Amino acid sequence: MQAVLHALSVTGSMTWEITWALILGFALSAVIQAVVRRSAVVRLLGTGRPRTLVIAAGLGASSSSCSYAAVALARALFRRGADFTAAMAFEIASTNLVIELGVILALLMGWQFTLAEFTGGPLMIVFVAVLFRLFLRDRLLREARVRAELGRKGSMEGHAAMDMSIRRPGSLAQRLFSGEGFTAISHVFVMEWAAIIRDVLGGLLIAGAIAAWVPDSFWRVFFFAGHPLAAKLWGPLVGPVVAIVSFVCSIGNVPLAVVLWKGGISFGGVVAFIFADLIIAPILNIYRKYYGTRMAFFLLGTFFAAMAAAGYVIELVFGGLGLVPDRASATIPSGGVSWDYTTWLNIVFLILAAALVVRFARTGGGAMLRMMGGGAEPGAGGRSGDQGHGHAHEAG
Repeated sequence: MQAVLHALSVTGSMTWEITWALILGFALSAVIQAVVRRSAVVRLLGTGRPRTLVIAAGLGASSSSCSYAAVALARALFRRGADFTAAMAFEIASTNLVIELGVILALLMGWQFTLAEFTGGPLMIVFVAVLFRLFLRDRLLREARVRAELGRKGSMEGHAAMDMSIRRPGSLAQRLFSGEGFTAISHVFVMEWAAIIRDVLGGLLIAGAIAAWVPDSFWRVFFFAGHPLAAKLWGPLVGPVVAIVSFVCSIGNVPLAVVLWKGGISFGGVVAFIFADLIIAPILNIYRKYYGTRMAFFLLGTFFAAMAAAGYVIELVFGGLGLVPDRASATIPSGGVSWDYTTWLNIVFLILAAALVVRFARTGGGAMLRMMGGGAEPGAGGRSGDQGHGHAHEAG
């Protein structure tokens, strides 16, 4: 019982430490998504050219999603005519190049990890594009498209289908500060939280248990912490493997990344581990449903190679520039609640979150929550806005 309480104490401390940052990140993401329409995204992703991939990465970063919703949305874009490589670039960016991830990394591990994440993400997209160009055959792509058109359900299908952007005309400021803008932001904010909460809590619980129960000596041996060169070679390979078997994705794997970093995994290994949210076991099964078994294995192989390669590049470049932080600077919060800046920030942002939740509840949010796990996808029968998720009727 004492061991369990210790693990829960670590989990609670980590949760309290990052609450304000999560709310801030999701609020900023909601503002961006409120002005970016899904129909505009599809129009821009019709080819696999470098310029299109840059656009896909930018749009993905502005369309923050949990990993499951990102995978479902990428399939929906592919079905509507987006290039497959561009859809995968969008998918990678929408979970690995997002505001909230950068904020949490900076808070728990240091700004160097945030910089590494936003450097390694584009590198991974480049590596994936190159691997697709070299190894993706037309026959496999045709098979994947036929399978995608079957519309088999994965996870968070309804959430991926919802276009909650502002519909009214006017300048950006007029749209954002209107009643419809407030409604759109509240809808995106709450729906993103509803999609990610399972992963966040799962990641915090797993990280708390591992931090409390697994001795540092185990991690030092497992990550070859006493052999610097071996550790740097091993880290980017083993990081994704740990992610696959941990079943934790998106923001939820950051607390576990802290534990692994403190335990001795290399800097590049941490980056590769965080990228691997898109090849955890449940998502691999979704790829199988969406695109077939052969494409699922193809995505596993290419994504794994790309994230490992990105990890090696980050290790080499950041190590050469002296940007790898001291492990002692990363802390696993365990002190509980105290009256410091974190508490005051949590109070302020919890009030903001409460206001958005109230607005969400008063503008039809309950029906949207019930549709998160299902519902038609864009392109599977009408606009996503026709499902009742548009805000043209929300005047104030």
